[in-house]
Amino acid sequence: MTERLVRFQHPEKTLGYLGGVDDERLAALYGLDVAAYQQLRTGLAERAQAAARDLLDDDEFAAKVDKLPFEPGQRIVAIGESTTDDLLSWFEILRHLLALRRPADDITCVNLAVSGHSSTQALTLLPALPHHAPDWILCMLGGNDAQRLGSPTGPTLVSLTETDRNLTALRDLAGHRTGARWVWLTPTLADEARVAAYPHFQRAGLTWANEDLTAIGDLLRQRPEPTVDTRTVTDPDRHLDDGLHLSLAGQRAVAATLVETLATL
Repeated sequence: MTERLVRFQHPEKTLGYLGGVDDERLAALYGLDVAAYQQLRTGLAERAQAAARDLLDDDEFAAKVDKLPFEPGQRIVAIGESTTDDLLSWFEILRHLLALRRPADDITCVNLAVSGHSSTQALTLLPALPHHAPDWILCMLGGNDAQRLGSPTGPTLVSLTETDRNLTALRDLAGHRTGARWVWLTPTLADEARVAAYPHFQRAGLTWANEDLTAIGDLLRQRPEPTVDTRTVTDPDRHLDDGLHLSLAGQRAVAATLVETLATL
């Protein structure tokens, strides 16, 4: 459980008002000493890098990484929730793909995703975006909006209409403030049987339905900006035991889908 918390929960992203949270304080939050905390972080980074190396072993795929439309010196910012905040996420794998394949390009990847964020909460990131001076913004939101409360027929946390409004506002305001190019990623689908059986979701009265996640993906596919459709990442080995979060195999599949899509821009 501790490794899972370190992998998905990063309080330093939301506690900036404290003036910086060092490893000693973070380790204490997880009930670890500094060395154990740093070892966990390093191990996760090494696993993400290994996934990138495995992808690059395919010469055809490596050539597509060369074709990604990111220019030397550019900054790529990711906005999202746990699927992106994950230290084994598709975005962390992308970071390693670029560092391994195109080191001379000196492309910077900044992960602003926060586990648990809905599209409404993500709007609070807008004031900070200009500070990061992004040339590209990759946005994967909506998975938490679609959670149903109380029962499978209960209300979603954020209605589809409000999700649409939030994502439009996020894109329009961020574009106005930064001029960055924008790319959407659809929420991945869930393993509904695992979601229903997961004890922590049962106790909290939470569930997810692919019908709701698909509706958000359909909204994104209608937008004029490029959209990476991740809804094909559905094999059983691509989810963790909760049926919602992705395994490393799932994250690797999302990273591959991203590269396949953006290499054609």
